[in-house]
Amino acid sequence: MRSSDELKKLLLEIDHRGYPAYKQTKGEYRFKGYILSIDHVQGDPFASPSKVSVRVDGKTAGFPDVFYKKKHRRIALQDMLTRRFTHIVYKDRRGRDAGSGKSGLISSSRPGQEILERSCCRIDVDTGSVVFRMEMGFPAFGRSINSKELINMLFELLPVYVDSSFVFHKDEEKLYTDVLELADDQLAIRKALVDMGMCAFVADGADPVYPTSL
Repeated sequence: MRSSDELKKLLLEIDHRGYPAYKQTKGEYRFKGYILSIDHVQGDPFASPSKVSVRVDGKTAGFPDVFYKKKHRRIALQDMLTRRFTHIVYKDRRGRDAGSGKSGLISSSRPGQEILERSCCRIDVDTGSVVFRMEMGFPAFGRSINSKELINMLFELLPVYVDSSFVFHKDEEKLYTDVLELADDQLAIRKALVDMGMCAFVADGADPVYPTSL
């Protein structure tokens, strides 16, 4: 596995070269607090964005195991982390122009009303590690590499997004417990309905109840 410094050195070396040179960045890199994996690199700034993932080990993520040991709680926590990441990135990146095509794009799944298990965010039930998958538009000038903007995205912005979304902070504990207790209530209601041979429906337009600070 290569270091983050090696990635930065490579990006500076290929700056202003033809866009396909970005493919040299594919691989895993160790950053402070997580591993960045560049899984697929788009061949063109106008093509589908590059596929990138981060892996935060359980010790660094720090979520108490009572948050994810039970399946329904783990799904609710994964959903919450996905919503947090999407919200933070949207607020920070809106209106930015980083170049041609999809340059500067950072995105992932945008959950709707349903709280479901999704492939973009997974918490390992044994270790508490968090894996999150996203898309990034590697920046370009026309069809030439804009390394400096990608360095800003990977070395300045992404670490903040990761810490804000996938690392447990004690002062935010109530935000998590509110969501997880709601998941407990939902499970109990579903079980009670099944035991009574009944079903229930959610009205169109209803939103999940989340703390407004998310």
